[in-house]
Amino acid sequence: MALRRVGAVTLTALAVVLAPTSTVVAAAQDPVPPESAGTQTVDEDPEFLELHIDNVTPSTVTTTSDPFVTVTGSVKNIGDRTVRDVSVRLQRAPAVASSEGLRTSLTLDQSRYDTVGMFDTVAGRLDEGQSKQFTLSLPLRSDTDISLDITEPGVYPLMVNVNGTPEYGGAARLDDARFLLPVFGVPGTPAVPPDISSPVAVTMLWPLADRPRLAAGVPGSVTEPVRLVDDDLATSLADGGRLDELLGAAEFATRESVDRDHTLRDSLCLAVDPDLLITVENMTRGYLVVDDPSDPTGSAHEGTGKDAASAWLDRARSLAASMCTTSVPFAQADLSAITEVANPDLTATAVEAPADIVDNVLGVTSLRNFVWSDAGVLDDATAQMLRGDEATTTLVAANSVDTTTPRDSAHVIEATPPPAPVPANGETTPAATETPAATGSVDALLFDPSVGTALAAMGTTPQTPSYTPKRARYDLSDDSRTARLQDALGAVSWSALEPEAARAAGTPRSLMVVPPQLWTADAEDAKTLLSTVSSLMRSGLATPRPLPTLLGRQPGSPEVATLEYPDQAAEDGVPAHIRDAAATQTPRIEALNTALVDDPQAPLTPERFTAPLREDLLRSMSLAHRRDDERRSAEEASDTRADEVAETMDDLFGAVTVVSPGGVYTLASEQSPLLLVARNDLPVGITVRLQVDAPSGMTITDIGPTTLPPRGSRTLTVPTEANDSRKLVVTFSLTTADGQQLGEPTSVTVRSNAYGQALAILTACAGALLLFLAGRRLWHRFRGQPDPADEGYERS
Repeated sequence: MALRRVGAVTLTALAVVLAPTSTVVAAAQDPVPPESAGTQTVDEDPEFLELHIDNVTPSTVTTTSDPFVTVTGSVKNIGDRTVRDVSVRLQRAPAVASSEGLRTSLTLDQSRYDTVGMFDTVAGRLDEGQSKQFTLSLPLRSDTDISLDITEPGVYPLMVNVNGTPEYGGAARLDDARFLLPVFGVPGTPAVPPDISSPVAVTMLWPLADRPRLAAGVPGSVTEPVRLVDDDLATSLADGGRLDELLGAAEFATRESVDRDHTLRDSLCLAVDPDLLITVENMTRGYLVVDDPSDPTGSAHEGTGKDAASAWLDRARSLAASMCTTSVPFAQADLSAITEVANPDLTATAVEAPADIVDNVLGVTSLRNFVWSDAGVLDDATAQMLRGDEATTTLVAANSVDTTTPRDSAHVIEATPPPAPVPANGETTPAATETPAATGSVDALLFDPSVGTALAAMGTTPQTPSYTPKRARYDLSDDSRTARLQDALGAVSWSALEPEAARAAGTPRSLMVVPPQLWTADAEDAKTLLSTVSSLMRSGLATPRPLPTLLGRQPGSPEVATLEYPDQAAEDGVPAHIRDAAATQTPRIEALNTALVDDPQAPLTPERFTAPLREDLLRSMSLAHRRDDERRSAEEASDTRADEVAETMDDLFGAVTVVSPGGVYTLASEQSPLLLVARNDLPVGITVRLQVDAPSGMTITDIGPTTLPPRGSRTLTVPTEANDSRKLVVTFSLTTADGQQLGEPTSVTVRSNAYGQALAILTACAGALLLFLAGRRLWHRFRGQPDPADEGYERS
């Protein structure tokens, strides 16, 4: 845990380490103790021992708990030399006095952990690669023996410190592990109960989400099974999988036999990703897993999760029907990126459609006009984008809203009066003809960033949210899962256990428990967290505050707060090239969707055919895994998805084209029509327009919109007038109604039998000559004179 230490590692002479450590409570020390003649400073880079916390008992102390705190763990030699005289001890820092201290107390110098126990020997010798278990136990309080000296409820930072003597060096503190211990009440005689005079109001979101799994760039179909990039979701949905355990923990904690008064259920709200529901529902019908995610239409094998998907979805429907349910933005998309793309259809798919998808799949009525961004923060432009005609409530970290006084909600955008009605005489004003602007307010529910940060660190893949202040950020890989769970339990409990500190800081007596949307907590972690929240309510430290009661209400202050978008959120967000790809492809998807024919008799509608491509653009803008150790794979998946959508759109536009007749097309006359064949290889009919680039010697009449059947062709009769007998090259292409080109242009060589103006002159001259000669003959005949042209002609 080198990144947590403030100051250099100190090597102390063995005699100093083994000096009297039986003092019950060590004297308070300066944050950075001065170096003495018996110490030497060394480089922190060498690492010798690694300390790992396996279990803390009790995880939450109550008045009925055992009066001892027991910590089990292991010490492993990860260095390049033997370490001797390995010993550990338990230390405590003062109780956390502020919300910020829930994180910063874990980065304090070890000297601030000034209540110490005795060193307990783990091993006399620990060779390279060897590991040794240990167990430490100290009383919470004692008048006669060494103890943690915890006499009041609160949240206490604890540290396990390991000392040893590496070969070629002196005795030193070689590693430590820190965690929080929530104390609801102090056991003993007499027991010290908590102050329950001001219970905290608790609202808790329970996220069910996953990273995008559907193979990219595959249009919708009514006959083909969906394709997934891998079969990991099947594992997650099956017994013992992440999503199975998250759902199971909520099921167990809210069942009648456990939550008899429904206090936990009332405070809880399921937050479901619609992309997960779409994927799971499609899995229930059978699905394929592609062999190569970069080739979504290539070889694939049958997935194994059909039954697991069906069982999980049935359980989700049952649980959702019994409690509050809301949706999150589609695929945990970056709302700031969507705002920048500024496409109404894409925005609607990301923000408005999720609630309908959740309702349709789960069979419930989910919350409306509530938006929880995966980033936990909003910028001003996104807030304006979310604004509607009704009040909209968002959920953001409290440190991303600049308010004059701490509170649990804030105005972001005030409601404005609706536009004036149209006059009764029917006259319209310029303003009445414009698209009306949204008039509703945008308000923000605020959650404690320290609590959110601690919850995000839970599980197999810990993450640090974008809203976490720089001073509270550190390498989570240094902590064991048990330590990170303890930190979360302490963070969730703090406001209930420190009413005086909360009131002094102006912190509202409310608590929003907001884990990350993609949460990797396992069954044990999830059950322990829910049990802790339930214990807060049963003990009188907390009361439920249902999320629906908070929506649309007026914040306590009429002040309009200012949103602060942290630089870290921009760094964690979707990069510019992905936003540009979405901005390029979205209009093409819209143009294709508009051109496709909506046949009531056809099961495959234009929207069903193109919707997966629009959704793929949102999946490419997902924030899933962009803040943890899997960021690189998330970025690669995003790039692949954006590229696949672009390639698919090229293929779809190229599937509608004019078939080249080949050779030279000969017109029988100057006004003979051209006969062309237009082909549509799409499974949906499409309306096209024929675009012509003809030379000056040819005039071609526009034939208007033409409908091509699904996977079929149609002969186009094109009225043509040719005034030139030369070979002329005419270029034909198909476009959508708004001019988007379909397929490649086709060049046709045309030859006409017409001779143009010269033929017309010759014909006129010949006609005139014929009339002249005929007239002359008639003239001579009428006068009875022989025609000179008849000389030498003898009558028979």
